[in-house]
Amino acid sequence: MKKLLALDTTGDFGSMALMDGSDILEEVSLHSADGFAHVLFQEMEALLSRHGLKVRDIDTFASASGPGSFTGVRIGLTAVKGLAEAAGRKAVAVSNLEALAWFGTRPLRAPLIDARRGEIYGAVYSSTLQTVREEVVMKLPGWLESLPAGDLEIVTRGIDVGETAWPVVHAPAELARAIGAIAVERVAQGLAQNPAEIDANYVRRSDAELFWKDPAS
Repeated sequence: MKKLLALDTTGDFGSMALMDGSDILEEVSLHSADGFAHVLFQEMEALLSRHGLKVRDIDTFASASGPGSFTGVRIGLTAVKGLAEAAGRKAVAVSNLEALAWFGTRPLRAPLIDARRGEIYGAVYSSTLQTVREEVVMKLPGWLESLPAGDLEIVTRGIDVGETAWPVVHAPAELARAIGAIAVERVAQGLAQNPAEIDANYVRRSDAELFWKDPAS
C-alpha cells in the first residue's frame, strides 16, 4: 500500500493524518496559540516515528488549501510543497469545504466555514464530492436562501446556523483524515500534482489586498 501524509493548518485547530492506502493509520490533533509553524515538523517527526517511517517513506503529501486563515493556509501548503519537492514526490491540495463535505451522508452537502467579518465560506457538493455550487464568501442568511432544493444537509464545524429546513451535520475539528481520504482518491485517479503546481484556495482576498490603495490612483 502507498503511504500518504495529510496536513491541515488552516484554522485555530489543526491536524495531520497518516494514511496507508485508504486506511487511516493515525490522526493527530494540533493546537498552538502561537500558530503551527514551530510545532508542525516536530509533531510530524513524532507521528512518522511511531509507525517506523521517515519522510522518504511517504509516497504522496497532501494539504488543506483553504479557505481559512491566510497564514495557516500558507504554513501547511509550504510544508507539503517543500517536503514533496525534497523527496521527489507529488502533492495534493484539498479544499477545506470539500473536506467538510466528506463527513456528510446525503446526496447534496452544503459545508460552511466561518470567514469572520460576519461572513461564511460556503459551497454545495454532491455525495461524490463533485461541485454543485461554487465556493463563495457571503453573509449566512443569503447563503442559506441560495441553497438548492433536494435531499440536502448542512455540514458545519462549530457554526450555529439557527433554525433551518435542513439537517445539520457537525463535523469534527480535525479535517486531516478527510483530506487524506480525498487525496488518496485523487492519487488513484492520477490527479496528484508536482508540488510547484498546487496553490492556495483563499476564496476571499487577504485584508492587506482588500484595504491596500494604489498611491497612483
